[in-house]
Parts: sequence; structure tokens; C-alpha cells
Amino acid sequence: MINLKIDDKEISVPEGVTILEAARQANIDIPTLCYLKGINQIGDCRMCIVEVEGRKGFATSCIQKAEEGMVVHTHTPAVLEARRMVLDLIISNHAKDCLTCTRNGNCELQALAIKFNVLSIDYEGERTKHKVDDKSPSIVRDFNKCVLCRRCVGACKNIQNIGAIDCINRGFESCVSTAGDNSLADVDCTYCGQCIEACPTGALHEKDDTAKVWMKLKDPEVYTVVQTAPAVRVAIGEEFGMPIGENTAGKMVTALRKLGFDKVFDTNTGADFTIMEEANEFVDRISDGGVLPMITSCCPAWVRFAEKNYPDQLEHLSSCKSPHQMFGAVIKSYYAKKFNVDPSKIYTVSVMPCIAKKYECTREEMEEDGLRDVDAVITTRELARMIKQGNIEYTSLEDSLFDDPMGEASGAGAIFGTTGGVMEAALRTAADTIERKDLGQFEYKDVRGGAGIKKASVTIAGREIKVVVASGLKNARKIMNEIRAGKADYDFVEIMACPGGCVMGGGQPIKSSKIRSTVDVRELRANSLYTIDEKSVVRKSHENPTIKTIYKEFFGEPGSEVAHKYLHTKYKKQEKYNI
Repeated sequence: MINLKIDDKEISVPEGVTILEAARQANIDIPTLCYLKGINQIGDCRMCIVEVEGRKGFATSCIQKAEEGMVVHTHTPAVLEARRMVLDLIISNHAKDCLTCTRNGNCELQALAIKFNVLSIDYEGERTKHKVDDKSPSIVRDFNKCVLCRRCVGACKNIQNIGAIDCINRGFESCVSTAGDNSLADVDCTYCGQCIEACPTGALHEKDDTAKVWMKLKDPEVYTVVQTAPAVRVAIGEEFGMPIGENTAGKMVTALRKLGFDKVFDTNTGADFTIMEEANEFVDRISDGGVLPMITSCCPAWVRFAEKNYPDQLEHLSSCKSPHQMFGAVIKSYYAKKFNVDPSKIYTVSVMPCIAKKYECTREEMEEDGLRDVDAVITTRELARMIKQGNIEYTSLEDSLFDDPMGEASGAGAIFGTTGGVMEAALRTAADTIERKDLGQFEYKDVRGGAGIKKASVTIAGREIKVVVASGLKNARKIMNEIRAGKADYDFVEIMACPGGCVMGGGQPIKSSKIRSTVDVRELRANSLYTIDEKSVVRKSHENPTIKTIYKEFFGEPGSEVAHKYLHTKYKKQEKYNI
């Protein structure tokens, strides 16, 4: 342990801890901008400077290690004046359209300006000017709002191991961009959105599709259907000041009805369809000597990553569409026929924790009978903005239920939103299918938790099934390299692009670096999903009464010709750089 004093407070911390971490353990606030724990610790912005007795100049607390006997001062007049000067310089080269910025009210630069009472800029001068890149269907880059903190670079390179963005040029012309300063749509970007979650300002944000959704809601000729992913309900409340991870599904459904949607359905039901098909596909591969390991395909950022980086391994991917795409296809086929609704007039909107879903719904494969499975995707953040635009007091809403018959879902569908959830849900159904009986033990806790790679084995009908769960594309690359090299002995693999799974998706509420450093956001949201599962009457997808009925009336059996028409897809090689 290291003993030091910060602002006259005696502190003991483990060796190797930085001054910033030591201060936070003692509830002493030091402002930061470029720092993001575990992602970006480079000391570039200098907002976290402090004074250390006996040393000249300032110490950058996010990278300076605490030392025995060190005496630190965090808010002397000299420190405060230096921080204000740094902040003034950063703001002087920043766009001033805060009122119309998507991050207004949740911008770390704005928060610092308020904290330091920056009411005017002393260092007005020439500003850099950058083009806005909005070519991709998922992400908008506006680097006129970039503060060169490099947090997005750290997330893309260090956490996801993609490296689609980095700093280019030198001096005053320095900026964060792509190879050749091309659009994100034309480089090795997977649209996972982790760069957006890391960005402290509005330099990176999701492409806003709320305007076109509002337009359809106002059209009396359009039958609007909305579906919501499991991870959305345990995060959207945070946009209205509610506790992290609180399940507000009932309020969310009520809000969606108030916005004007004709039907409000649950993507958890779509997840049950996915499990019916995916578990059946896995059983077939096990029984008939198919390609193993089989890899899940419900994460579009992971699929795009595989198509760009592992096109020779695409036969391992399940042919199943993701839950919301399956559900969209069901709505425009079975549901339209069953309830006598013209499918050409149905407009399906998916509320997702993910910005890659925006890209996914535009893929040419996601269409059947001349109709798009899903017409628009909005994120958790976009739905929150729509609720605010609708002047709806979210926290005061009464709870209501999803519409029947597409609002009945199993607990297995709920846990899709966290890493390991897809694997566990699939094993529940696959085990019962192989054993040909209802197994009493169906919780597979070895695949739970926040670890980036989780390996386990289960015995089904006397056979050992080896599984692995990976979240984060850096970990996905490790597993795929094993498979490509022929060193993997797995039977079933779950991969999600976002570390922690969909609960930490690129479209979820953005948390400041301070909150992310002190609170396990993933665990709080994931635990809420497991609670939904535990409280569910039906906890296996194949036992969902709605699923049983639809298979009986429309699909027949999992893997049938009709099921393949509407619920399955195919993949193809994509160029890493289309420039």
C-alpha cells in the first residue's frame, strides 16, 4: 500500500494506482475530459492537472502514479487558473451550437464549462473546419465538435481491436478520422457504436431517424407497429433521471402508445423465434455432422465484422436472422394475414440498444415478398428524445402491458440483452429437444457474468457440449483466430460486438467517464434482465404459448421451408476498405 495526502486527507491506496484513482477513492473530485478508465489514459487534455509539493510544474493526475509520502493539492489558485485556461483553449476551437446538439445536457465539455463558469472565450482565433460524415446508415461524424481527446480511438483500437479511426495530420490540422479521411461507411467500421459511447461531446452520434418515424405516426393511412428490445427497458429510465438498470417496461409501453403507435410489441417474442430456429439448427448440426462450431448471428456489428475479416469462416454462422428482423417478417406475414391488415401499409419500427441495427435493416437480404422486414430503427436515446418531444412525463406514467398476441415472451427472450444470454436461452431449448423431455435444471450460470470470454461445457443426452461466449470484438477476434487455425474444439459460440452485450450497446444512454469509472453499469442492467427472467412464468422459448400457436398455424416446424423463407438469411464477403 502507498500512503499519501491529497487536499490534507490521509489516503492509503494499492501500489500502482494513479493520483486520479486515489482521489476518487477518497471522494475527491478532479475534473477530466480525455480520461476513460480502461480505455483511454493518455493525459492529453490536461484538465486533471494537480500540484505535488516539492515538484515544479503540474502533474497530470490520470497518468501520474501515487508515491509514498506524496502531498497533492487539487484546487490551488494556480491549478484552477491553469485548468480554466486549458478549457478556454479547447472551447475556442469547438462548435457553439450547444442548443441544437444531440448531446446538449449530457456533454462533458459543457459540464466543465458550467463548472468553471466559462461565460466568455479569451482565446478567440482561427478554427479548424471539418466536413460532416453522414454517409453511413448508423453513425454521423461531426469533428467540428471534436476535442481530440482520443477516447473514441481508444475504444475502437484498444477495446474492439478494429482501429477504423485514429489521429491524422499534424499540428493545427490534426483530427480524428479514417484511413485516407474516407467515410466510416467505406472503411473497416462495424457500426458497433462504442466510439459514440466513449465520446464526451457530440462529435460522434447515431444517425437520427426520429423525423421519419414522426412522419409515419402522423399519417392516418399507415399502420405503425413498434417493437422494443430487452436491453431498452432496463436503460431508458436513465434518460429521465431514474436509477441505472431499473426496469421501466410498463412506462415505456405506455409512452409508445401516447406517441401514437397502433401496436406495441415485445422483441423478446422475436428472441423466442430466434431460439426456436437457432436451437433447431444447432441440434441438426450436432446430429447430422454439420459445420461446427455454430456461431450466433443476432448481432449485426459482429456479422459485419465477420464478413469483412473472416469471410472464409462464414459457414460457421447460424443462418438465423436477428430477433427484431425475424419479428418484423412475422408481423408483415403471419400477423398481417391473421388480423387482416394490408402488409404494404404496415410500418415497423424497432427500438434497439444498438446503432448497427440501423445498418442491418437496410441490408438487401432483410426483405421478403417485396417488403422490408423492418422499416426504421431508433435507439434507446432516440426514443427518449421522442418522448420528451411529445411532452410526456415519463416518470409519472402508469404501467401498461405489451399488445397481444405479440407481447407474450419467455424469460429466455429477456436475457438476450446481456452477454451469455443468447447461449443460455439456446441451451434451454436445445437440451429439452435433444433429451426429448422437460429438464428441471435450465439455468446455465457458467455463461453469465461480465468476463470478455467465458468457456463452459454441459452434458446433454450423455454428450459433452463445449460452448464459449465472447463479448467485444477484440475477444471475438481471439476466438475466430482459434477456429480459423483449427485449434478450437467448441460446439457452440456466442459473439456480441459490444463488451457486456446489448445492455452496453452503442445506442444506450451515455454515461460520463466519472460514472463509468465508479459504477458497473453493465452489471446493474444485466441483473435487471435476469430478474425479469426469474419472475417469468415461462422461461423457455419453446414453451411460449404464442410461439407454439404461430408455428402450428403458419411455420409448421422449426427449420421448415416457410421458416427459412421468413426467418433465415445468408452472408457474404465484404471488402474491408471500399475506397
